[in-house]
Amino acid sequence: MSTLEPRTPTEPSKQLECFPNPRPEALYQIESVTREFTCNCPATGQPDFATIRVRYVPGPRCFELKSFKLYLWSYRNEGHYHEDVTNRILADLVAATDPVWMEVRGEFNIRGGIATTVTARHGQRPAGLEEIERAPLL
Repeated sequence: MSTLEPRTPTEPSKQLECFPNPRPEALYQIESVTREFTCNCPATGQPDFATIRVRYVPGPRCFELKSFKLYLWSYRNEGHYHEDVTNRILADLVAATDPVWMEVRGEFNIRGGIATTVTARHGQRPAGLEEIERAPLL
């Protein structure tokens, strides 16, 4: 006999939820990284796997992580070229959060002996944050 409450299954979603920047007066950078991104190659239909790194200096809003996870999940059964999907993610995040600066980096796994990394940016990174290194994968 289970004591767990019945749950509604989680579904992928293109909806990015945001919350107000809790420290709009502060100059800081946020980095979110996932190794669990998948989409399909539009030419072959084969799955593509990638690490997606988002680094940004927030403006008025920050994106909520669970909604970001569901947003990325929504690409799982769609066909996209690496260059397209990386730029789409950037465009959607910029539209949702209005950041001072944002970078989305798609580090796609080796396919046919070639690894591909696509980096897309929006805005100018503020002085004083250039020395912040990318977070290591854990």
